[in-house]
Amino acid sequence: MKPLLAIHGGAWNIPDDLWPAHQRGTQRAYQEGMAVLDQGGNALDAITTAIRVLEDDPTFDAGIGSFLNEDSDIEMDAGLMEGLHLHSGAVVGVYGIANPIDLARTILDNSSHCLFTGEGAMRMAAKAGIPRVADDYHVLPREREISQAIAGGDHSYLAEAWVQPGHDTVGAIARDKSGTLAAGNSTGGIRHKAKGRVGDAALVGSGFYADNYLGAVICTGWGESIMRSGLAMKALYLLRDYPPQEAASKAILHLQERLQGFGGLILMAPDGRCGVAFNTQRMAFHLPENH
Repeated sequence: MKPLLAIHGGAWNIPDDLWPAHQRGTQRAYQEGMAVLDQGGNALDAITTAIRVLEDDPTFDAGIGSFLNEDSDIEMDAGLMEGLHLHSGAVVGVYGIANPIDLARTILDNSSHCLFTGEGAMRMAAKAGIPRVADDYHVLPREREISQAIAGGDHSYLAEAWVQPGHDTVGAIARDKSGTLAAGNSTGGIRHKAKGRVGDAALVGSGFYADNYLGAVICTGWGESIMRSGLAMKALYLLRDYPPQEAASKAILHLQERLQGFGGLILMAPDGRCGVAFNTQRMAFHLPENH
Protein backbone atom coordinates (compact mmCIF):
# COMPACT_ATOMS: atom_id res chain seq x y z
CA MET A 1 0.00 0.00 0.00
CA LYS A 2 1.03 3.60 -0.49
CA PRO A 3 2.46 5.07 2.74
CA LEU A 4 0.49 8.02 4.07
CA LEU A 5 0.95 10.57 6.84
CA ALA A 6 -1.10 13.41 8.30
CA ILE A 7 -0.07 15.94 10.95
CA HIS A 8 -1.89 18.31 13.27
CA GLY A 9 -0.52 21.17 15.34
CA GLY A 10 -3.58 22.24 17.31
CA ALA A 11 -7.02 23.76 16.75
CA TRP A 12 -7.59 27.26 18.14
CA ASN A 13 -7.78 30.91 17.13
CA ILE A 14 -4.25 30.96 15.71
CA PRO A 15 -3.45 34.65 15.03
CA ASP A 16 -2.07 35.84 11.71
CA ASP A 17 1.42 36.47 13.06
CA LEU A 18 1.75 32.88 14.35
CA TRP A 19 0.12 31.14 11.40
CA PRO A 20 3.25 30.89 9.18
CA ALA A 21 5.22 29.22 12.00
CA HIS A 22 2.43 26.69 12.47
CA GLN A 23 2.41 25.92 8.77
CA ARG A 24 6.19 25.53 8.66
CA GLY A 25 6.19 23.33 11.74
CA THR A 26 3.56 20.90 10.47
CA GLN A 27 5.24 20.82 7.05
CA ARG A 28 8.62 19.97 8.58
CA ALA A 29 7.11 17.22 10.73
CA TYR A 30 5.36 15.83 7.66
CA GLN A 31 8.58 15.76 5.65
CA GLU A 32 10.57 13.97 8.35
CA GLY A 33 7.80 11.47 9.07
CA MET A 34 7.34 10.72 5.38
CA ALA A 35 11.08 10.16 5.01
CA VAL A 36 10.75 7.32 7.52
CA LEU A 37 7.87 5.77 5.58
CA ASP A 38 9.59 6.21 2.21
CA GLN A 39 12.63 4.36 3.56
CA GLY A 40 10.48 1.41 4.59
CA GLY A 41 9.87 2.37 8.20
CA ASN A 42 6.64 1.42 9.92
CA ALA A 43 3.74 3.66 10.88
CA LEU A 44 4.77 3.87 14.55
CA ASP A 45 8.29 4.95 13.59
CA ALA A 46 6.87 7.65 11.31
CA ILE A 47 4.51 9.19 13.85
CA THR A 48 7.09 9.01 16.63
CA THR A 49 9.54 10.87 14.40
CA ALA A 50 6.97 13.46 13.31
CA ILE A 51 5.74 14.13 16.85
CA ARG A 52 9.31 14.46 18.10
CA VAL A 53 9.85 17.22 15.53
CA LEU A 54 6.76 19.02 16.82
CA GLU A 55 7.80 18.58 20.47
CA ASP A 56 11.15 20.23 19.65
CA ASP A 57 9.47 23.19 17.93
CA PRO A 58 8.73 26.06 20.38
CA THR A 59 5.79 27.11 18.19
CA PHE A 60 3.63 24.43 19.76
CA ASP A 61 2.39 23.52 23.25
CA ALA A 62 4.15 20.16 23.39
CA GLY A 63 7.66 19.47 24.60
CA ILE A 64 9.54 22.78 24.34
CA GLY A 65 6.93 25.50 24.80
CA SER A 66 4.66 23.51 27.10
CA PHE A 67 2.31 25.55 29.24
CA LEU A 68 2.87 25.88 33.00
CA ASN A 69 0.38 24.65 35.58
CA GLU A 70 -0.89 26.54 38.64
CA ASP A 71 2.38 25.79 40.44
CA SER A 72 4.42 27.05 37.46
CA ASP A 73 5.55 23.50 36.69
CA ILE A 74 5.60 21.45 33.50
CA GLU A 75 3.33 18.40 33.17
CA MET A 76 3.39 16.77 29.72
CA ASP A 77 1.23 14.00 28.27
CA ALA A 78 1.80 11.81 25.20
CA GLY A 79 0.36 8.62 23.75
CA LEU A 80 0.33 6.46 20.63
CA MET A 81 -1.28 3.31 19.26
CA GLU A 82 -0.80 0.87 16.39
CA GLY A 83 -3.69 -0.71 14.54
CA LEU A 84 -2.51 -4.26 13.86
CA HIS A 85 -2.40 -5.68 17.40
CA LEU A 86 -4.02 -2.64 19.11
CA HIS A 87 -0.99 -2.04 21.28
CA SER A 88 -0.73 1.39 22.91
CA GLY A 89 1.56 3.32 25.22
CA ALA A 90 1.01 6.60 27.02
CA VAL A 91 2.36 8.85 29.76
CA VAL A 92 0.77 11.70 31.69
CA GLY A 93 2.22 14.31 34.02
CA VAL A 94 5.87 13.80 33.00
CA TYR A 95 8.72 16.31 33.06
CA GLY A 96 12.49 16.32 32.74
CA ILE A 97 12.67 14.16 29.60
CA ALA A 98 13.24 15.82 26.24
CA ASN A 99 10.56 14.00 24.24
CA PRO A 100 7.56 12.46 26.02
CA ILE A 101 6.56 10.62 22.84
CA ASP A 102 9.76 8.54 23.15
CA LEU A 103 8.70 7.35 26.60
CA ALA A 104 5.20 6.55 25.34
CA ARG A 105 6.77 4.51 22.54
CA THR A 106 9.01 2.69 25.03
CA ILE A 107 5.95 1.71 27.05
CA LEU A 108 4.15 0.44 23.95
CA ASP A 109 7.15 -1.64 22.93
CA ASN A 110 8.27 -2.98 26.30
CA SER A 111 5.48 -2.97 28.87
CA SER A 112 2.35 -5.04 29.42
CA HIS A 113 0.75 -1.85 30.78
CA CYS A 114 -0.67 0.94 28.62
CA LEU A 115 -0.51 4.13 30.69
CA PHE A 116 1.95 5.47 33.28
CA THR A 117 1.73 8.63 35.36
CA GLY A 118 4.16 10.98 37.09
CA GLU A 119 6.89 9.31 39.13
CA GLY A 120 6.07 5.84 37.81
CA ALA A 121 6.51 7.09 34.28
CA MET A 122 9.82 8.71 35.20
CA ARG A 123 10.97 5.40 36.67
CA MET A 124 10.12 3.72 33.37
CA ALA A 125 12.19 6.35 31.55
CA ALA A 126 15.19 5.64 33.79
CA LYS A 127 14.88 1.87 33.25
CA ALA A 128 14.75 2.43 29.49
CA GLY A 129 17.84 4.63 29.54
CA ILE A 130 15.99 7.72 28.38
CA PRO A 131 18.23 10.59 29.56
CA ARG A 132 16.99 13.23 31.99
CA VAL A 133 17.05 16.92 31.15
CA ALA A 134 16.62 19.85 33.53
CA ASP A 135 13.12 20.21 34.93
CA ASP A 136 12.85 23.64 33.25
CA TYR A 137 14.25 22.40 29.92
CA HIS A 138 10.89 22.88 28.18
CA VAL A 139 10.02 26.26 29.72
CA LEU A 140 10.17 29.26 27.40
CA PRO A 141 10.57 32.82 28.74
CA ARG A 142 7.16 33.72 27.27
CA GLU A 143 5.44 31.03 29.35
CA ARG A 144 7.33 31.96 32.51
CA GLU A 145 6.26 35.59 32.04
CA ILE A 146 2.64 34.62 31.40
CA SER A 147 2.62 32.36 34.47
CA GLN A 148 3.95 35.19 36.61
CA ALA A 149 1.35 37.57 35.20
CA ILE A 150 -1.47 35.14 36.02
CA ALA A 151 -0.10 34.65 39.53
CA GLY A 152 -0.17 38.44 39.86
CA GLY A 153 -3.88 38.57 39.05
CA ASP A 154 -3.89 39.07 35.26
CA HIS A 155 -6.49 36.56 34.09
CA SER A 156 -6.72 37.88 30.54
CA TYR A 157 -4.66 34.87 29.42
CA LEU A 158 -7.34 32.54 30.77
CA ALA A 159 -10.42 34.21 29.26
CA GLU A 160 -12.03 32.11 26.54
CA ALA A 161 -9.09 29.77 26.92
CA TRP A 162 -10.24 27.36 24.24
CA VAL A 163 -10.59 30.01 21.55
CA GLN A 164 -8.30 32.96 22.12
CA PRO A 165 -5.04 32.29 24.03
CA GLY A 166 -4.90 28.87 22.44
CA HIS A 167 -3.36 25.50 22.93
CA ASP A 168 -1.35 23.41 20.53
CA THR A 169 -1.64 19.71 21.19
CA VAL A 170 0.31 18.05 18.36
CA GLY A 171 -0.23 14.72 16.69
CA ALA A 172 0.32 12.45 13.72
CA ILE A 173 -1.45 9.62 11.96
CA ALA A 174 0.07 7.22 9.44
CA ARG A 175 -0.37 4.16 7.24
CA ASP A 176 2.72 2.21 6.22
CA LYS A 177 3.28 0.02 3.17
CA SER A 178 1.95 -3.04 5.01
CA GLY A 179 -1.35 -1.25 5.62
CA THR A 180 -0.82 -0.87 9.36
CA LEU A 181 -2.23 2.32 10.85
CA ALA A 182 -0.86 4.27 13.81
CA ALA A 183 -1.89 7.42 15.64
CA GLY A 184 -0.45 9.55 18.43
CA ASN A 185 -0.55 12.88 20.26
CA SER A 186 1.61 14.97 22.58
CA THR A 187 0.73 18.01 24.68
CA GLY A 188 1.99 20.38 27.33
CA GLY A 189 -1.52 20.86 28.72
CA ILE A 190 -3.33 24.15 29.26
CA ARG A 191 -2.16 27.36 30.89
CA HIS A 192 -2.48 27.52 34.68
CA LYS A 193 -4.22 24.15 34.83
CA ALA A 194 -4.77 22.49 38.19
CA LYS A 195 -1.82 20.33 39.18
CA GLY A 196 -2.44 16.77 38.05
CA ARG A 197 -5.10 17.68 35.50
CA VAL A 198 -5.00 15.40 32.46
CA GLY A 199 -6.66 16.11 29.12
CA ASP A 200 -7.61 13.87 26.24
CA ALA A 201 -4.36 13.90 24.24
CA ALA A 202 -2.83 10.75 25.75
CA LEU A 203 -6.08 8.82 26.30
CA VAL A 204 -6.96 5.94 24.00
CA GLY A 205 -10.48 6.32 22.61
CA SER A 206 -10.73 10.03 23.42
CA GLY A 207 -7.68 11.73 21.94
CA PHE A 208 -6.57 9.06 19.48
CA TYR A 209 -7.19 5.54 18.24
CA ALA A 210 -5.89 3.21 15.54
CA ASP A 211 -7.39 -0.03 14.24
CA ASN A 212 -6.51 -1.48 10.85
CA TYR A 213 -10.13 -2.58 10.41
CA LEU A 214 -11.83 0.64 11.54
CA GLY A 215 -9.40 3.43 10.70
CA ALA A 216 -7.37 5.87 12.77
CA VAL A 217 -8.00 9.28 14.29
CA ILE A 218 -6.20 12.06 16.17
CA CYS A 219 -8.04 14.78 18.09
CA THR A 220 -7.10 18.18 19.50
CA GLY A 221 -8.97 20.86 21.42
CA TRP A 222 -10.77 21.35 24.70
CA GLY A 223 -9.83 18.14 26.48
CA GLU A 224 -12.74 17.96 28.91
CA SER A 225 -15.32 18.11 26.12
CA ILE A 226 -13.35 15.67 23.97
CA MET A 227 -13.14 13.15 26.82
CA ARG A 228 -16.84 13.43 27.66
CA SER A 229 -17.78 12.87 24.03
CA GLY A 230 -15.35 9.99 23.47
CA LEU A 231 -14.49 11.91 20.31
CA ALA A 232 -11.97 9.51 18.77
CA MET A 233 -14.32 6.52 18.97
CA LYS A 234 -17.31 8.63 18.01
CA ALA A 235 -15.55 9.58 14.77
CA LEU A 236 -14.51 6.00 14.01
CA TYR A 237 -18.03 4.67 14.52
CA LEU A 238 -19.31 7.36 12.15
CA LEU A 239 -16.66 6.25 9.65
CA ARG A 240 -18.46 2.91 9.32
CA ASP A 241 -21.45 4.66 7.71
CA TYR A 242 -20.03 7.85 6.15
CA PRO A 243 -17.07 8.91 4.00
CA PRO A 244 -14.13 10.24 6.07
CA GLN A 245 -14.84 13.92 5.53
CA GLU A 246 -18.51 13.58 6.42
CA ALA A 247 -17.70 11.42 9.44
CA ALA A 248 -15.17 13.97 10.69
CA SER A 249 -17.65 16.83 10.25
CA LYS A 250 -20.44 14.97 12.04
CA ALA A 251 -18.15 14.12 14.96
CA ILE A 252 -17.17 17.77 15.43
CA LEU A 253 -20.80 18.84 15.10
CA HIS A 254 -21.65 16.43 17.92
CA LEU A 255 -18.83 17.89 20.03
CA GLN A 256 -20.20 21.39 19.46
CA GLU A 257 -23.94 20.76 19.82
CA ARG A 258 -23.92 18.15 22.59
CA LEU A 259 -21.08 19.51 24.74
CA GLN A 260 -20.49 23.07 23.49
CA GLY A 261 -16.92 21.92 22.93
CA PHE A 262 -14.12 23.22 20.72
CA GLY A 263 -11.67 21.14 18.77
CA GLY A 264 -10.62 19.39 15.61
CA LEU A 265 -9.69 15.95 14.32
CA ILE A 266 -8.15 14.10 11.41
CA LEU A 267 -9.55 10.75 10.31
CA MET A 268 -7.80 8.18 8.10
CA ALA A 269 -9.78 5.25 6.71
CA PRO A 270 -8.05 1.88 6.13
CA ASP A 271 -8.08 2.62 2.39
CA GLY A 272 -6.17 5.87 2.97
CA ARG A 273 -8.99 8.37 2.48
CA CYS A 274 -8.80 11.23 4.98
CA GLY A 275 -11.15 13.73 6.54
CA VAL A 276 -10.44 16.79 8.68
CA ALA A 277 -12.86 18.99 10.61
CA PHE A 278 -12.66 21.67 13.30
CA ASN A 279 -14.92 24.31 14.85
CA THR A 280 -12.21 26.74 15.99
CA GLN A 281 -11.12 29.63 13.81
CA ARG A 282 -8.07 27.72 12.57
CA MET A 283 -6.44 24.32 12.82
CA ALA A 284 -2.83 23.66 11.89
CA PHE A 285 -2.60 20.46 9.86
CA HIS A 286 -0.96 18.78 6.89
CA LEU A 287 -2.77 16.01 5.01
CA PRO A 288 -1.18 13.41 2.70
CA GLU A 289 0.08 14.83 -0.57
CA ASN A 290 -2.45 14.73 -3.43
CA HIS A 291 -5.25 14.17 -0.93
